[in-house]
Order: sequence, then structure tokens, then C-alpha cells
Amino acid sequence: MQLLISPSLRHVTVLPAKGFKEFVKVKVGSRRISYLMVFYSLLLFTFLLRFVFMLTAEDTIDGERKCSTLGCLGRKIGPRILGTQLESTVPEVIYQVLEEPTDQIEIEEGPETPQSLEEFMEEMKDTRPDAETFAVKLKAMVTLLEQRTRTAKIQEYLYRHVASSGIPKQLHCLDLKLAHEHSINANARLQLPSPELVPALVDNSYFHFVLASDNILAASVVASSLVQNSFRPEKVVLHIITDSKTFSPMQAWFSLHSLTPAIIEVKALHHFDWLTKGKVPVLEAMEKDQKARSQFRGGSSAIVANTTEKPHIIAAKLQALSPKYNSLMNHIRIYLPELFPSLDKVVFLDDDIVIQTDLSSLWDIEMNGKVNGAVETCRGEDKFVMAKRFKSYLNFSHPLISKNFDPNECAWAYGMNIFDLEAWRETNISEAYHYWLEQNLKSDLSLWQLGTLPPGLIAFHGHVHAIDPFWHMLGLGYQDNTSIPDAKSAGVIHFNGRAKPWLDIAFPQLRSLWTKYVNFSDKFIRTCHIRAT
Repeated sequence: MQLLISPSLRHVTVLPAKGFKEFVKVKVGSRRISYLMVFYSLLLFTFLLRFVFMLTAEDTIDGERKCSTLGCLGRKIGPRILGTQLESTVPEVIYQVLEEPTDQIEIEEGPETPQSLEEFMEEMKDTRPDAETFAVKLKAMVTLLEQRTRTAKIQEYLYRHVASSGIPKQLHCLDLKLAHEHSINANARLQLPSPELVPALVDNSYFHFVLASDNILAASVVASSLVQNSFRPEKVVLHIITDSKTFSPMQAWFSLHSLTPAIIEVKALHHFDWLTKGKVPVLEAMEKDQKARSQFRGGSSAIVANTTEKPHIIAAKLQALSPKYNSLMNHIRIYLPELFPSLDKVVFLDDDIVIQTDLSSLWDIEMNGKVNGAVETCRGEDKFVMAKRFKSYLNFSHPLISKNFDPNECAWAYGMNIFDLEAWRETNISEAYHYWLEQNLKSDLSLWQLGTLPPGLIAFHGHVHAIDPFWHMLGLGYQDNTSIPDAKSAGVIHFNGRAKPWLDIAFPQLRSLWTKYVNFSDKFIRTCHIRAT
């Protein structure tokens, strides 16, 4: 193809080409222009056509074409090219309709509301409405679809809450099988640790970890991943704290599944003399908290019935209703200095984590007099997980909160924390925790979102040392867009959220990071039909 353009640029002649791949030249007088320039000229021409189309399309919104001549287009395009400000060509009535308050009852029941974009476009083509009718129909359709999306999202959160709150039959089976084994098998009742290793439980030359859990399968993964990734497993001491009903099966599991040379201690809450109701204010606070929840919160039904809160807020409240938040196991960390009076430093582990590296280096971190070594959650690329500040958890519309704390202060994470117990004993952290629990009860649970992290943020305020995010990667239990390579390269991964890896609602692509530490050939695992998928 060859384009011949007259010197005056008024005439263009297109000649047949010998082939598309042949280099094409365009004559303008005696000059020659490369094919590339023709290509860009055509591209610019296409852009101008699209620009003109958009201008003319704006004028047909109200059903009448106001600009049908080149002169009219010139008057419209000229000022825009020269930078002259023109008034918007969108009819003002459209803005007025969109800004009016939405009557949700009319929209929900209106039979004339389009149900999809395709239906809306067909109706507009058939009726050619004026601008006001166009805006009303568009707003009605979008609002209806927004409402449906919100309802579906809340239902999803509610179903996930129900699925995550119950005990899966496989885990219940595991508890029963191990309890039975404990009663008939002497090897399942071995003292943990053996008598000759008991001195190591108070020896500060060891690396001491504390795990509070009533989930045997979850505890086994934490313990296995800790020991398997340790450079010096013979120096690892894992203190497992559980409740009275889970003690026998928990002891049976770790008696029959040795992690030698690591040292494992299994104790129930009632084995700690210090943990009596008269000495533990949080027990009384928990009882009051449960009564207040049932009286003022109405449970999950009241939460999902809220028509004004955003779905992610409702999801957070549902998650905080999890039974774990009503368990002393989740509050036990606030009593570590009293439970382990001989220890100087411990690392506290949640039972929904997986350890992927040696953690002994945590003892080398200089805490600078701080009590709690934790990963901050207000910095990082993942804005959903790593964008948490105090205002994300505390109610700053309440004067008691607003006058004592900064809403933009960086939050931090529970799940894998270094606690300097020596420094802790010099503070009033535990007393502050109890004080603020009481204030929250007096304020009808209005000081913070449900859960144990908010009072922890308050109690440890000013006592937190930020550690490298490598040590604790969050969010694997409530979002499925976690980067697999990033998760594999983290020191500790945390399945915080509803989608726990031992549940059917776990994210499949992330669950394998947890199941790799489960021996599915074990007879108890097989008998209870616990599978990798």
C-alpha cells in the first residue's frame, strides 16, 4: 500500500501495495515519510475520532443531539485544546438525582428496576429516555445490586463464622480416641517431661516456648514445626498449657509421639496453684463479659441484622464471637510472669501458627528494656493485613479512649511474641489489663471491638519493641490472596482468621503449608479420617 499526499495536504491517494510487510513510503512533495510516521498519524487520527465520539455521546444523554455540524464540534473542541474552561456537558439533573437520598424500600420492591447492565442497556435503547429518567434508572439498578452484594457478603461471613465456631467431628474423634488410649495404655500416661529432665523447665539456658491450646491437632503441628526447624532441638523446651478436659488426650498424644531431644511439658490450668479464682481477676471479668455479650449484643443474629455497618466490620465482630475469645486459654498470656516465676524470657505461640525457621535467634534480639517483642501491623505492602492502627480496634468516639490514646499509633500482632518476663515484673501491665477489662464492662463493651488484642494493645502500650516482619506473617486465615512465595519465606506464618487450616473452609493453596507437619499415616489420624484435603 502507498499513500500519496499532495503538497497542500488536501488530497490523499492510496495505491495498492505489493505486500503488507513491504516498507511503505509516503510522498509529500519531494519529501519521504517512513511507514512509522504514517502509523503514528493514523493512531492520532483514531484518537481524535474517539475524542469527537465522546463529545457527541455526551450530548445525546438527554435524547437530543445538540451538536450535528463540524462548526459546532469546532466550537466545542477548540476551547478544550486551547485550555479554555467549559461547563460540564452532563446535564445537572443527573447530579441532582444521584445525590438524592436513596429510598431503599422503593428500590427493593420496584418491579421496573433493571436487574443487570444488559437489561438496563436494552431498556435505554428501546425507550430513549430523558436525562432524569436515565439517572433514576441507573441509580436504582446500581443501588439494588449493591444491596444484593452486601447481603451475599454478610451471609458468607455468617456461614464462615458458624463453620469456624464448631468443633469438627474429626477433632472430636481424635480427643475421644486419645482419652480412651490414656485410660488403657500406660505409655500414654507418661510423665512429661521425664523426671531427669524436670530441672530444664526452670533453666534459663534453654529456649522456652509457651503454647496454650485445647486443640490437640493444632498443638501437634506447632510442636512438630518448632522442633523440626530448630538448629538445636536439645535446647528447646515447649510448655503446653491446656484445660482440664483436654489434659488427658493432650498428654497421651505427646507421650506416644515423642519429639526427642526437645523437652515437652504438658500441664492443665488446674495444675497451677496460682490460677485460682480468688487470684485471677480475668476469670471474674470473663464471666461478666459473657453475660454482657448475651444481654447487649444478641450474638451473631444481632450483628448480621445491622443494616448500616460495612460487611468487613460485621465480619470482624463475628470473628470476635469465636468461642476462643471466651476461653481463659486466650487470656493466659497476661499471667506469664506469675505462671513461670523462674524464667527470664519466653516466646509465646498461638496454636494456629506454623514455624518455618529456627527461632533461637529471637533470644539475641535486644529489647531495649521493652516487655513485648512483636511485629507491627501498620507497615507493609498488604494494605488489608498490614494497615492496622489503634483506630482499627479501639472506639475513639468514646472519651475514655480518645483522651488516652492516639488513633494513628501503630498496632502490633499477637501470635508469636517475645516476652521479657524480668522487665514485665517491673511494670503494671497485668493490672492495666484488668483495669481496662473492667472499664469496658462498665461501658457496655463499647471501648473496643470484641476480642483480646484490643485490651492487649492498651495494657502493653509503651512496652512494645518492634521486631522484623520476617518473624511473623499474618492473614493466612482470612484472605486467600496471600503470596505463596512470601508465605514460604516467612519465619512464622499465622492462620489468624476464620479459615483455620484444620477446617474445611481453609484456603486450599495455603493449607498445604500446615498439613506438611501432619503425619497422615498415624493410626489416630487415620482412624478419625483426618485427611490432607
